[in-house]
Amino acid sequence: MTSATPAPQGFLWGAATAGHQTEGGNTNTGHWMLEHAPDTWAKEPSGDACDSYHRYGEDIALLAKAGLNAYRFSLEWSRIEPARGEVSRAQLDHYRRMIDSCRSSGVEPIVTLQHFTVPLWQHQEGGWYAADVVDRFRFFTETATRILDDVNWVVTINEPNMMVNQTEARIDTEVGVNFPGPSPHAAQVIAEAHHASVEVLRGLGHVQAGWTVANQVYQAVPGHEKERDEWGYWREDFFLEQSRDDDFVGVQSYLRTIIGPDGPVPFADGVERTLTGWEYYPEALGQALRHTRDVTGGVPMLVTENGMATADDTRRIAYTTGALSGLGEAIDDGCDVRGYLHWSLLDNYEWGSYEPTFGLIAVDRETFVRTPKPSLAWLGDLAGRNELPRVPERPEAAANFAAAVTS
Repeated sequence: MTSATPAPQGFLWGAATAGHQTEGGNTNTGHWMLEHAPDTWAKEPSGDACDSYHRYGEDIALLAKAGLNAYRFSLEWSRIEPARGEVSRAQLDHYRRMIDSCRSSGVEPIVTLQHFTVPLWQHQEGGWYAADVVDRFRFFTETATRILDDVNWVVTINEPNMMVNQTEARIDTEVGVNFPGPSPHAAQVIAEAHHASVEVLRGLGHVQAGWTVANQVYQAVPGHEKERDEWGYWREDFFLEQSRDDDFVGVQSYLRTIIGPDGPVPFADGVERTLTGWEYYPEALGQALRHTRDVTGGVPMLVTENGMATADDTRRIAYTTGALSGLGEAIDDGCDVRGYLHWSLLDNYEWGSYEPTFGLIAVDRETFVRTPKPSLAWLGDLAGRNELPRVPERPEAAANFAAAVTS
């Protein structure tokens, strides 16, 4: 049985997107080059994506019409600085028009400076391993401030822990580790770039600045708490620690990961999974918020991503109901949560394929026609009432954990 309780006054309700995943034609990024490489991992290239570069006005209007009041989108570094030190005034104006569209629709713009992609020239010069990358990102932040005069929320870098938690990350030995996966060197460099960016943004005087962290909800097989903590440090907690002096931290939650003596433990057969292969686990959000509060010491939080890849919109609503219930419980426990942004507003390019559909709005790949799903109106109705649903705890969650740790 579902009940509801009031969300905090001024709570932001919205949805999120990212430039490369929705704009289309981002040919000047390192990611575009990798998508088209002979040995690419991508099932398909991003191509025209959702053509949101031209259709952003329609996207914002649909969000606002549904009753949502916040929209998170990213600036594309490769468009604004197409070559080192060369700034495109026209592209800055384009993103300024996006901000203006939000404002004229009564929607709070939440701007992300860097969402995974870097310009091709930066990629070719080493990406986050380039010797001067901190200075380059500071310059990009300074450039972006020209259009942020009335933007209150700015995310510097999206999911830095995911960018350094890749099997292709370089081997680092300077801190005593030698394994593929998390790169402590890259983590420290990205953290330095983030702090430099926050310093620039705070110079504006009105911006709340932070970054977003992908929270994996690491849970331990009993007796292996030490392994869990070691596994999670460079994959998550280091990045949360870097948020302790920020204005907010973005919490991005989709799943949990159970850690045993040798790393992640697979879930048993029969567990409900999403289109990305993840366990259906809406409880993750409330747990992610509590963990983030504990590590950061209580920095204000904004849920900058949460959602489910599914072709069944009723399951999306059920998942989001459970996630928002956990969010409400976390607020009851003292978590300072300022808003909830669903991932994603649109069915978009999920870094290699269009098959995982996270959107509140379907997008026809041939015509780009937008078709709102029932979940969009459902979420907008909650926003209009400013209410968080409450649902009972699912017994399946505990059963799935028990099956995983005993298999």
